[in-house]
Amino acid sequence: MLQTQEYEYFWIFLLLVGFSLPMIYWIPGLIAPASKGPEKLTSYESGIEPIGRACIQFQIRYYMFALVFVICDVETVSLYPWAMSFYDFGILSFIEALIFILILILGLVYAWRKGALEWS
Repeated sequence: MLQTQEYEYFWIFLLLVGFSLPMIYWIPGLIAPASKGPEKLTSYESGIEPIGRACIQFQIRYYMFALVFVICDVETVSLYPWAMSFYDFGILSFIEALIFILILILGLVYAWRKGALEWS
C-alpha cells in the first residue's frame, strides 16, 4: 500500500503527459489553415527565389568564436548557483570557484594567443 502511494503522482503525471502529447500535435492541425500551393512548396515563403545552393561551407573561425562564447556562457551558468549560496559553502568553495575561473581564463588566454579570436 505504501509503495503505491509513493508512485501515485508519477502515474498521474505519466497519464497527463501521455494524453497531452498527442493533443499537442492534433489540435494545431485542426486550427491551422491548410493551404497547399506552389508557394508553400518552395524553400522560402517570402516570395524571393533562392539563389545558389543551400549547403555552403563556413570558415572554421565562426565555429571557434561560437566555441569560446559557449565556454564563457557555461562558466556564467555554472557560477550562478554557487553565487546564490555563497555564504553557506565557506572558504573552501570559494577557493574551488577561483580555481575554476583561473582554468577558464587560462583557456581564453591560450585561444587568444593561438589567434582563435582574430576576425581577419
